[in-house]
Amino acid sequence: MAVPPPGGAAFFPGPFAAGTSGGVMAQQIPPILVARGKSDLFLYPKMANRHGLIAGATGTGKTISLRVLAEQFSALGVPVFLADVKGDLSGIGRPGGDHAKVAERVKELKMQEFSFSYEGYPAVFWDVFGEKGHPVRTTVTEMGPILLSRILNLNETQSGVLSILFKIADDNGFLLLDLKDLRAMAQYVGDNAETFRLQYGNISKASVGAIQRNLLVLEEQGGEQFFGEPALNIDDLLQTDAAGRGAVNILSADRLMQSPKVYATFLLWLLSELFEHLPEAGDPPKPKLVFFFDEAHLLFDDAPKALEEKIEQVVRLIRSKGVGVYFVTQNPLDIPDAVLGQLGNRVQHALRAFTPRDQKAVRAAAETFRANPGLDTAAAILELGVGEALVSMQDEKGVPGIVERAWIAPPRSALTPLTPAELLGIVKESPIYGSYENVVDRESAYEKLKTRAGQESESMPPAKGGKRQPKSQTEQLVGALTTSAARAIGSQIGRQLIRGVLGSLFGGRR
Repeated sequence: MAVPPPGGAAFFPGPFAAGTSGGVMAQQIPPILVARGKSDLFLYPKMANRHGLIAGATGTGKTISLRVLAEQFSALGVPVFLADVKGDLSGIGRPGGDHAKVAERVKELKMQEFSFSYEGYPAVFWDVFGEKGHPVRTTVTEMGPILLSRILNLNETQSGVLSILFKIADDNGFLLLDLKDLRAMAQYVGDNAETFRLQYGNISKASVGAIQRNLLVLEEQGGEQFFGEPALNIDDLLQTDAAGRGAVNILSADRLMQSPKVYATFLLWLLSELFEHLPEAGDPPKPKLVFFFDEAHLLFDDAPKALEEKIEQVVRLIRSKGVGVYFVTQNPLDIPDAVLGQLGNRVQHALRAFTPRDQKAVRAAAETFRANPGLDTAAAILELGVGEALVSMQDEKGVPGIVERAWIAPPRSALTPLTPAELLGIVKESPIYGSYENVVDRESAYEKLKTRAGQESESMPPAKGGKRQPKSQTEQLVGALTTSAARAIGSQIGRQLIRGVLGSLFGGRR
């Protein structure tokens, strides 16, 4: 076995990471042992923001590879975000030793050379539905029309109407915080389509109707729990514990996965928020955050070309913010070539070649690696055992390493999921407990439009034979001030219309 590269042993405990900073030389931060084969294969923290890919068929060990990387990023003081799509990652919060095969692998790989010991990591649990973690919310305004159109399965015409709806809300100072705000706004725009036509363009009532119908579907899927306040504070994903270990943020996604497009769009929104929130970092000695995108194929399924291009830009540009993005999927062909080409660190588990498409995937996966003269990469992909992989990591100069066949290092945390009581205990002990648990419903579009509808009803001409009373000077003055304030607010919010990095790339900034 090769000895660890200069700079210290892999799996160095958290206190070392706590003492590191941007001013410390990169070689002082220990590399992460990914796998052991004819040689030891390491991921250098300074190259972790060059992104990565973990691929392989179901049951070949992708989740273990994800877990091992997440554990060791945490040990280096790097916060991690990952989605638990099968409900089996919560055990990362307590020490392992609960699985015979892990203990066997520890002996086989002679992990004592790396001072291997079982340990848990500082887990923070999140759940859109608020059942298995802190509730995760954003506002309709923050999600924006581009991503919301994807969640609602709108076509191009309907998406255009949704964008107009957002613009009218901004121009009139109507905050869109939750789904009832959006429903009220859609009804208001539909009822006044002729009034808005000249200024904003054609507004088809059929498109407004489609938006309303799809909003009802989203509500039935639990979408009303995702939109609202308090919205997620990105800083809460970037925490470390007292020992300097990075928080492992785990999103409970087993229920969310029942709506695949909502799941994928939610993660894309979160990635865009990270991009916009974090300052430029260049090439830091270790990432500010590592983001694992499990079931990554869902991000690109039926994605319009324009959205796919923007995702490519997100992946390319977020590297300079110190964020590493690791796509986890079954087949490398699930990832568009433009994105795949940016993934410098690769862990390829076994693939099956039962169909022509499968055979093409095997050839494509083999061709993406830097060739090893002593290894038939395409043949090896079909022969790999569970927990075995083809691994290629960038070296300290950013050069892709020659592909090697090796066994993934064993995890240190428990493979057995936490019990509901254990999980609830961790959630309640979290420093952020109480920050998101209670919904806040402040005045927004729904309330304002409801008030406006009531005022318009009162100002309607009385029944035949009656007289409408003129407004007093006080009422006229209050109305003028209200209109002025709404315009001012609308102007301010208008600058925030195009939210997230997708909007930023179109030219809007917050």
